[in-house]
Amino acid sequence: MRESAPLIWHEATRSYLVSRYEDVQRIFRDRNGEFTTDNYAWQIEPVHGRTILQLDGREHAVRRALVAPAFRGAELRERFLPVIERDSRELIDAFRHAGSADLVADYATRFPVNVIADMLGLDKADHPRFHRWYTSVVAFLGNLSGDPEVRAAGERTRVEFAAYMLPIIRARRENPGDDLLSTLCAAEIDGVRMSDEDIRAFCSLLLAAGGETTDRAIASLFANLLRHPDQFAAVRADRGLIPRAFAETLRHTPPVHMIMRQSAAEVTLSGGTVPPGATVTCLIGAANRDETRYRDPDRFDIRRDDLTTTTAFSAAADHLAFALGRHFCVGALLAKAEVETGVNQLLDALPDLRLADGFEPVERGVFTRGPRSLPVRFTPAGF
Repeated sequence: MRESAPLIWHEATRSYLVSRYEDVQRIFRDRNGEFTTDNYAWQIEPVHGRTILQLDGREHAVRRALVAPAFRGAELRERFLPVIERDSRELIDAFRHAGSADLVADYATRFPVNVIADMLGLDKADHPRFHRWYTSVVAFLGNLSGDPEVRAAGERTRVEFAAYMLPIIRARRENPGDDLLSTLCAAEIDGVRMSDEDIRAFCSLLLAAGGETTDRAIASLFANLLRHPDQFAAVRADRGLIPRAFAETLRHTPPVHMIMRQSAAEVTLSGGTVPPGATVTCLIGAANRDETRYRDPDRFDIRRDDLTTTTAFSAAADHLAFALGRHFCVGALLAKAEVETGVNQLLDALPDLRLADGFEPVERGVFTRGPRSLPVRFTPAGF
């Protein structure tokens, strides 16, 4: 597709598929106002409500300024890094004496959801509900075939999550605590505060985007390293390579493989012209392996010199896994903190971590993608 058909009309999804790096990068940066997130009205609003992703201009800037501080700098480091470290350690302690584990089921699917629940001051005992909710939301987003049962389950999730969250939000307004939910309730810029519905929609988005994507990223990072023992040994010996391994995982096996935008006017891309009002599906996995941008792009290489690690978790990233521009992922630094903490703690606790004999990791998924299972063996702690 990149070589001979970089712009394709795809009837089943009623969208134009874009696969070249230069085109996807241009769409995400959108310096000329050619693309909008208006398509999110049908793509995500039925499950989340109207979120920050659908806003533009001052409305978007103010809402983003209200939520962003918790996900960067001193607030992330001082308030939430201890939460991340504790949640990771608790999960590892549950299996470190067993000699075997499934890094997906026992760790990756649980870790980011537990972190988000703790950040928001929610009860981690409700983890099964959180996991079911975000799984149904992600299934809704990736329901490219229009399965009515998947659609109905996603819409039910919005109702159930609202019934769960709105009473908690109201109670937190009355009795604020030292948690992110209380911060969101009290945040104000130029006289603008988030409504209960704004906060509920953001929490729904945070649970799905922060749960599913970091889950897939951790699983893919370990799958990539375990498949490349020499690079795994290098990371084990030099933990300063963890950010490089994560950045290369985001390029090589991104957790989100497609993001949609809507054209605001007629736009000419490298493969042809998109009419106004059309849905454009940006194929991140394809663009991140564009041979005109990265040398030997199908090779996983944490030491590649054509991927900039220092900007990999900012809007100046040259990979496309977090999108770019004004809608760059607000949780990128949270994901980085979770991954660095998790990898360090797992390597400390399980020094001879290896794949189970005969197991070959297999990626699954279309909209989000990663290994659904990653059985590993190690010497039990204390032996």
